[in-house]
Amino acid sequence: MKAYKLVYFPIRGRIEPVRLLLVDNDLPYEDVNCSDGWPDSWKPKLAFGQVLQLIDGDFELVQSNTMLRYLGRKHDLYGGDVKEGAHIDMINDGVEDYRLAYVKLIYQNYDAGKQEFIAGLPAKFQYLEKLLKASSGAIVKGKKTYADYNLFDLLDIHLLLAPSCLDSFPTLKAFHDEIANRPNIKKYRSTDAWKKLPVNGNGKQ
Repeated sequence: MKAYKLVYFPIRGRIEPVRLLLVDNDLPYEDVNCSDGWPDSWKPKLAFGQVLQLIDGDFELVQSNTMLRYLGRKHDLYGGDVKEGAHIDMINDGVEDYRLAYVKLIYQNYDAGKQEFIAGLPAKFQYLEKLLKASSGAIVKGKKTYADYNLFDLLDIHLLLAPSCLDSFPTLKAFHDEIANRPNIKKYRSTDAWKKLPVNGNGKQ
């Protein structure tokens, strides 16, 4: 199949869950670095004047969660029926709430707010732990979903921020470990190119 194109800056940021979905499912893609010519050469081309962007042939999308849902529908990562799909969406939307709080910390209040933010993680993660435990450690038992990659990345960036944050959440830890050790993802994350990618645009993590 023709390779997808992912337009973004050379960071992990919000595009990382999309990359992980493509890597894990053997879907070819090409990273397009928009740093050169940003913003003048790029903003007029983009639906809301912002990246990230997915290009699939002549079809273009922005908005990270829209991209994940599109790929989920296209590659059988959206559950087996409408209820499973809604459950996947619910968890993905919850992940988005947590990600927005993380982004606010990273870009607006890192030095002053880091310790308070970390102290509040158990109160948040308890809900994700309960949801995954009820499904035998997965978002949907026995199935890959597009939201797996968003949740994995959320946990991964929080482990960089607070390495012990999953110690009290064995189901979340096992979920993270399982995805991290999938052959394609493990190989991808072991490359020098991946290791050199900043997590965020301001260098904080």
